[in-house]
Amino acid sequence: MIVDCAHYRDGKRQHEGPMELSRAAEMCTHGDGFVWLGLFEPDEAELRDVQRQFGLHELAVEDAQNPHLRPKLERYEDGDVIFAVFRTARYLDDREEVEFGEVSVFISRRFVITVRQGAASGFTVARRRLEVRPELLKEGPAAALWAIIDTIVDDYLPVVEGLDRDVEEVEATVFSGATAPTERIYLLRREATDFYRAVHPLLSPLDGLERGSYVGVSRELSQFFRDVNDHVKHINEEVAALRDALAMILQANMAVISNDQTVINVRQNETMKVLTLVATIFLPLTFLTGFFGMNFGWMTDHVRTFWSFALAGVGSLVMSCAILYLWFRHAGHIGSAWTAKGKPVEAADR
Repeated sequence: MIVDCAHYRDGKRQHEGPMELSRAAEMCTHGDGFVWLGLFEPDEAELRDVQRQFGLHELAVEDAQNPHLRPKLERYEDGDVIFAVFRTARYLDDREEVEFGEVSVFISRRFVITVRQGAASGFTVARRRLEVRPELLKEGPAAALWAIIDTIVDDYLPVVEGLDRDVEEVEATVFSGATAPTERIYLLRREATDFYRAVHPLLSPLDGLERGSYVGVSRELSQFFRDVNDHVKHINEEVAALRDALAMILQANMAVISNDQTVINVRQNETMKVLTLVATIFLPLTFLTGFFGMNFGWMTDHVRTFWSFALAGVGSLVMSCAILYLWFRHAGHIGSAWTAKGKPVEAADR
């Protein structure tokens, strides 16, 4: 879809409303000034029509059709056409996520063509801001390129602020001793990494644009490119710091999870210890009660009175409990004053 198509000459727009595509291509060939054509998510047929009208390189058009490329700046057609790819980004407050898009830019002495994929970084405001500054617009396509890059970089700042808030939230959660969702930290780190891949590759091309290595720029316009370059360098440092912080937060969160798991394991071990002690206590008692509950000859001949039953039955139960108590105390399972070796704590400390 064509968003806008305008012809500029001597720093001014030459008509109201968008220009026909064929008329714009004709002005690039026979007229003065330059044409700025903006496309938003065009289909293949529309993009091929633009390629035919303006003579764009086939490889560059294929790159414009396939988003998710690495940001780059390269020349086609013996240096007459420059093809640039930029990643756009915006922070979605409702979902606390970063949405990425892509802008492909074709630049020559006579035209600037932008192919935008994704909702981030619209260029209508950039176009109007440049139209009210004819002294910059007289610079031609280089000025339009500056306006495009400046808009993209300006949209990076809210993304940095949003990511910074999210990092502070998970950092406060982790270092308060609570466990932050590991998936949330991982997604934040992935977004920071994707954002870093969108920002970092711009450093070298912007240095070249500032020096006029790709397109001719005046001293005044060079200052504007330098300002954008400084912003990108600052954002690059901020994103790198966020990535490092998220790496440390992820490690700290794993340590908190490991500590919590250790506490759970200790509690489970204590529970198993108690259950083992109870089972050990009832094992001899169950055997004795089962033994004296049997109806065989020796039992009926010898255990006939209450005292014989008390001595043989109840006495064996009491004796087994006493033996178990002494064994547990010696082993350190009961009694806080005993160590695992059966020695008093005071003696063990000495």
